[in-house]
Amino acid sequence: MKSAYSDDPREQEASMQRHFNIRLNLFFFSAFAIFTVIIVRLAILQFVEGPTLSQQETSLRVKDVPLPPTRGTIYAAGGEKLAYSTPVQSLYITLQKDYSSTTDKGKKNRPEAVDLVKRLKGVFDKYGKPESKMSEQDIIDAMDLDYKKNNGYSPRRIKIDLTRDEVAYFLERKSDFPGIDIVEESIRHYDKDTVAVQTIGYIRKFKGASTTLSKYEAIRKKKNEDPSLQYMETEDVGYDGLELYYQDELRGKNGYKSIPIDPRNMATGIPEITPPEKGHDLYTTINKNVQLVAEQAILDQINWVHTHPVSGEVHPAAKTGYAVAMEVNTGKVVAMASMPDYDTNLWQSGSISPDIWSKISTNYQNGTITPISSGRSGHEIESVLYLGSTIKPLSVLLGLNEGLFTTSTFYNDTGIAYFGRNDSSSVRNSQRHAYGSLDPAGAIRHSSNTFMVDMVGERLYKKYGSKGIEIWDKYMKEFGLGVSTGIDLPLEYLGNLEYTNEAETALSRLAYASFGQQGKYTAMQLAQYTATLATRGKRMEPHLVSKITDSNGKVVKEFKPKVLNEVKFNNAYWNEVIGGMETNVDSAFAGFPYDFARKTGTSEQRAKKAMRDNGVFIAFAPRENPKLAVAVVIPEGGFGAYSAAPVARKIFDAYDQEYGLDGVPKKQKNQQANQQNNQQNNQQTNQDNATPAGRNKGNGQ
Repeated sequence: MKSAYSDDPREQEASMQRHFNIRLNLFFFSAFAIFTVIIVRLAILQFVEGPTLSQQETSLRVKDVPLPPTRGTIYAAGGEKLAYSTPVQSLYITLQKDYSSTTDKGKKNRPEAVDLVKRLKGVFDKYGKPESKMSEQDIIDAMDLDYKKNNGYSPRRIKIDLTRDEVAYFLERKSDFPGIDIVEESIRHYDKDTVAVQTIGYIRKFKGASTTLSKYEAIRKKKNEDPSLQYMETEDVGYDGLELYYQDELRGKNGYKSIPIDPRNMATGIPEITPPEKGHDLYTTINKNVQLVAEQAILDQINWVHTHPVSGEVHPAAKTGYAVAMEVNTGKVVAMASMPDYDTNLWQSGSISPDIWSKISTNYQNGTITPISSGRSGHEIESVLYLGSTIKPLSVLLGLNEGLFTTSTFYNDTGIAYFGRNDSSSVRNSQRHAYGSLDPAGAIRHSSNTFMVDMVGERLYKKYGSKGIEIWDKYMKEFGLGVSTGIDLPLEYLGNLEYTNEAETALSRLAYASFGQQGKYTAMQLAQYTATLATRGKRMEPHLVSKITDSNGKVVKEFKPKVLNEVKFNNAYWNEVIGGMETNVDSAFAGFPYDFARKTGTSEQRAKKAMRDNGVFIAFAPRENPKLAVAVVIPEGGFGAYSAAPVARKIFDAYDQEYGLDGVPKKQKNQQANQQNNQQNNQQTNQDNATPAGRNKGNGQ
């Protein structure tokens, strides 16, 4: 085998030198490549990743603490402020040291905090409002020295609504109070006339709201990284009504305070402040004057039925009432009254005491859209009621459209209708009246239960069998009964459709539904149904807000009339039904200057082992070219003609004053007439003053 190296020493030395040179070159090349990679990496860190890393480093050293914005204002249709926020000055502190009782350093620093508390209390006692005094323990709790509520860098609010003297004192002596800041915040106010309070809604703290309302639960879970959209625990948020429905528009955007911190989360430098943006303003369709008339009319009528017999007896159990007034062609809700109401300024601080809560817990929600009413009637009847005879115009429309009878069909009303197997069930007219020969319009006019059972309920069952329930349900929902009305309020109740209860026979369900005893609906649904009758089939979307503007008054969004669906019937059917809507309500509408369509209702409801009568009333005016639809419900008020109709009359009169049921506002017309009378009186006075002088001149001649 041949050796790898030659035996010649010189050749061996040359070969070794070559191998050494190769290794040396490889070493230098490897070193060059390594240094090249390092230099390139350093360049990337410096010029490419440098800004990002710097930002990350800064984010570890700077915390953005949100400052809540001022909520937008909610206006009535006439420009009155129904909900608004006013600026106040609040005292905040950002802890500069660890004062915690759980650490050695905190215990050592604790006396400084106690001294600060004593000095703060001295200032509050001397310069603050007497009614807003704070104890030392109140101040300690607000400072959160043990970090039970906040991180070390989070500003703590010590006191809200400082006086001018308090503000001046702290601003002049800021160096004496390390970490102290004066921050402008806002307090929410509501109209002291308590205008549509359940419709406007109220506020609560985000901390509590985020555990009870899904909207705020989702916000808490999302943890938005944009500081302008982050919610603070102590921030006021809408909790019901328009305050909740339009929370995003009303809220605005946070400002935020950028605070330098150390690794222990303690503030280390001067914060930079980005001011908040005020929320948008809502302009509602609620007319304050009409609303107040509606509210007072309900209270007056409740008191009236307590002392005046209706159907031969007084009704002391009537304690609540509901009314909705909706413009027929625009869908604007002019009044929405749920009575009794309360003062929403009780929620001004975002929470209330247990004592106050016990007083308002039964009447703080909107009974015109929910079954949880403004309190309860004497026998615990809610605000969602059977419609009684107010359903009869729709029953007749359904019968005509389904060919169950014609406009010229006459029915012999004997006062009682039998149905079911072997005529085992029966229904009578109110007070056992027998009306004799009735056409469809007459059946509505006289409110014949027997006509509805025999001609609508039973015939619909004979035509469709059990499928008749589906046909009935379709018509109800086309008129807004059993579906969402589209109102811009949260938590709308869709009704209780008892005609779908399969425990009863399909025939009995249709029979009772035909005269209003198988479906419970809200006052808002009843108003939309009435407006749909007025428009002859156009179901308008009701709305409470006409426009939204920014803080500079620029229109951000404007709401236009919207047709949700349209029901098309033969015009002769509409004429027959609307012509029959002329129930006698002379006691309530005596002297009313317009021809108007109306229907009274008295729905029977079992409560506490007896049948109770609820007053229901619907109307629209004028009959031709209608402007306004009104629905009124008085639980346990007795016949609707006496309990509910007078409330509607006052609402129509108030609307006529403000807008004019004929398009001419009577308030404006009266003002013009008064001005003309004043001018004429002034002219007459001037003439009277001038006449004696003329006579003297003549006599002198």
